[in-house]
Amino acid sequence: MKIGTPKEVMEGENRVAMTPDSALQLQKLGYDCAIETGAGERAGFSDAAYEEAGVEIVKTAAALWKAADVVAKVRVPTETELKRLREEQTLITFFNPGGNAEGLEAASKKGATVIAMEMVPRISRAQKMDALSSMANIAGYRAVIEAGNNFGRFFTGQITAAGKVPPAKVLVVGAGVAGLAAIGTATSLGAITYAFDVRPEVAEQVESMGAEFVYLDFEEEQKDGAATGGYASVSSPEFREAQLAKFRELAPEVDIVITTALIPNREAPELWTEDMVKAMKRGSVIVDLAAEKGGNCKLTVADEKIVTENGVTIIGYTDFPSRMAAQASTLYATNIRHMMTDLTPDKDGVVNHNMEDDVIRGSTVTHKGEITWPPPPPKVAAIAAQKPKEKAKELTQEEKRAAEMAAFKAQTKRQVTLLAVGAALLLAVGLVAPASFMQHFIVFVLAVFVGFQVIWGVSHSLHTPLMAVTNAISSIIILGALMQIGSGSFLVILLAALSVFMAGINIFGGFLVTRRMLAMFQKS
Repeated sequence: MKIGTPKEVMEGENRVAMTPDSALQLQKLGYDCAIETGAGERAGFSDAAYEEAGVEIVKTAAALWKAADVVAKVRVPTETELKRLREEQTLITFFNPGGNAEGLEAASKKGATVIAMEMVPRISRAQKMDALSSMANIAGYRAVIEAGNNFGRFFTGQITAAGKVPPAKVLVVGAGVAGLAAIGTATSLGAITYAFDVRPEVAEQVESMGAEFVYLDFEEEQKDGAATGGYASVSSPEFREAQLAKFRELAPEVDIVITTALIPNREAPELWTEDMVKAMKRGSVIVDLAAEKGGNCKLTVADEKIVTENGVTIIGYTDFPSRMAAQASTLYATNIRHMMTDLTPDKDGVVNHNMEDDVIRGSTVTHKGEITWPPPPPKVAAIAAQKPKEKAKELTQEEKRAAEMAAFKAQTKRQVTLLAVGAALLLAVGLVAPASFMQHFIVFVLAVFVGFQVIWGVSHSLHTPLMAVTNAISSIIILGALMQIGSGSFLVILLAALSVFMAGINIFGGFLVTRRMLAMFQKS
């Protein structure tokens, strides 16, 4: 079978669904590859590069749609492109099934199979095909770059001879894939970053990236991410009011706002109102990644950059991934290639559309003349549900003192018991052993006891470097073994040789481990 990629017809779209590298991988699956002439030019891939990879160059889009058994593209197909579909042909693209009823009807009437890349379920096995996350990652990164391009100051704070420059304050609304990418980029550029999300499970992710999570003084039981496929859910009116109140409090302080809040198959929720924009400082920037679905900001204009009367720049571009076409095309083409790998289990160049497969079924929106959207929920949960945390009972001061006293008594009892048993054993050995032996034996026992107490009191995180050093130093015992190795007794010589061997390993291994650990804290 032949996989073909046409040139994107939407104005301003620079991405392409097949790269020379992905074409090589598709050919290993048994497919022939074709591409419309000039399809990859705007992403930096020339026709010559495709020819070198063994891809057939087709002159017109009509000829390519006619020749290809599988068509892979980026944007939602136009009416003209849908007319070119034929029975048993497979189309893999972003399709927007929730807002494209006419497209679904047209594709089903043609008898074609349509795989919508934004419908790939968010389960572990499907991460390699999750094109929505791939593009959101690029959009989040690019949003910070666009904000910096329109912001009049540094992101990082500086103290110079010419004066002090305060760090920029960035608020990211929505901590999904795009939000986390924006947080990581803003933080790495030196900004003070804040983030908000309605899903409680993302707070730790936000804080682990160096940002501060914005909490509300409002408690509401939010749906766990496992129940919503990893996406945010609709909040109650009360929660929304508390959320807007918090944003109004933050609006005068922040310099850059990046909004990424979207709920699948819904219009974008309005989170940044007109009065919040008016409260922001002159020179501030808002980047609205939800502009294509109406925008999270009240004043956002899709595909435009506007400046308000109070000097706030609002960016509503809908083509952030396309502005990094080479990287976006590479990632998207890889997602397509992984989808084709699942569709070709035998690697024989023939599509095997298994509707029992969670990933294939979930992303298929039309098949064999029927509309198969929306799909049933996947058999595997998107993410593991959070176990409810039991609140620990708060103890009174009297209960705390009683617990501490009980623990102290138990510890004292255990130590006294161990000392009594040790003293009894020492006395028993002393009854039969000579006095010269007992002098060395008592020193040995005390050394073991002190060493155990010292090591046991050290934090677990320090055990490896501590043990490496103490092992190396304690291997001074090798000197004793070397002194005894010249003895006339064969047994003594054998034991001394074994001691030298094991102590040698201890010395060299201890210093080697210590050196490697110290190297972890050195700048290359």
